[in-house]
Amino acid sequence: MTGPDSRRKRLAALRPAAFGTEPQGERLARMRRSPQFAAGQFRNPEPTGTLRPGSAGRLLLTQLSKADRTRRAPRGHVPVRHPIAADWDQAPASGLRLTWMGHSSVLAEIDGRRVLFDPVWGQRCSPFTFAGPRRLHPVPLPLTELPPVDAVVISHDHYDHLDMPTVRALARTGTAFVVPLGVGADLEHWGVSASRITELDWHESGKVAGLAFTATPARHFCGRGLRGGQHTLWASWVVAGPGHRIFHSGDTGYFAEFADIGRQHGPFDATMIQIGAYSDFWPDIHMTPEDGVRAHLDLGGGDPTGVLLPIHWGTFNLAPHPWAEPVERTVAAAHRAGVATAVPCPGEPFEPAGKLPQEPWWRAAAVPPAGGWPAWSLRK
Repeated sequence: MTGPDSRRKRLAALRPAAFGTEPQGERLARMRRSPQFAAGQFRNPEPTGTLRPGSAGRLLLTQLSKADRTRRAPRGHVPVRHPIAADWDQAPASGLRLTWMGHSSVLAEIDGRRVLFDPVWGQRCSPFTFAGPRRLHPVPLPLTELPPVDAVVISHDHYDHLDMPTVRALARTGTAFVVPLGVGADLEHWGVSASRITELDWHESGKVAGLAFTATPARHFCGRGLRGGQHTLWASWVVAGPGHRIFHSGDTGYFAEFADIGRQHGPFDATMIQIGAYSDFWPDIHMTPEDGVRAHLDLGGGDPTGVLLPIHWGTFNLAPHPWAEPVERTVAAAHRAGVATAVPCPGEPFEPAGKLPQEPWWRAAAVPPAGGWPAWSLRK
């Protein structure tokens, strides 16, 4: 056989499995019908650039600088709490418990169900085992020790949010997956049954295990392997049960629609907000810590309601800022705004309605800033 189909098949056979695969058939047709899809790709709710013109060279110099590399990583041991069976055996008294596993991975126990957001258990967020950003602290527990999960939510297809070995391991447990448009193609490619995949466009909702999952807008982009263009969708997520509502931002730049999400789907008992991997080199696609606190306030209608859990920091070196800067700036901004903030170490469960973890555990592991650590307090 010769022709375009034959060439595509040959190229697909040579493509590393971790790159995923291209959406085809009805999945692709549905993507093309999306209001977010135009001129062959998905679009953001506001105009967005991924990298400022002329910044690539300056970014490369920053990445290669020995001094910058040192401050972007912890200088000492990162404390990690290993959850034990007793943590899961007893349901949360309030009906809602969150466990940050590092980066954007969060296990949410909500109204009798368990939802796992953006699980990445790999040692590198990369398609390769020999290259790419390496984990800066161990995972809190092996996947085999994770309690049964009712649903896995993926925000988008980047390697630090969608990890092939983790997906394959979870697929063997029979759990359901809830993902943005197009991402289901990668999951099926890795062995997840189509019947266990719920694919949603922005503003669409689906019911899984008695919970309502709604894909909400985000200001980011996609990309995996060598594919060009915005061929899968990215999203933030609202998960609602009979008694609680939570929000996971995925990756996003700040944009005005957070307030609309709050009006339509709030109020939230907790928000999990991206506050790390920001840079002046890409200001539109990742929020700064101050942006993250502002987004949390927008989601609450301008009031400091609900608990903010900072995510997307501490686990991988993905940006030029110092390792502990995201959390330091977040707690300072939250204190000024009167926002209740939880800062657990990886693997430490907490209930947003209970006592919040607020000790600055990261300071012992971080390179101190010039002039020492700033004075702030999360305690009211």
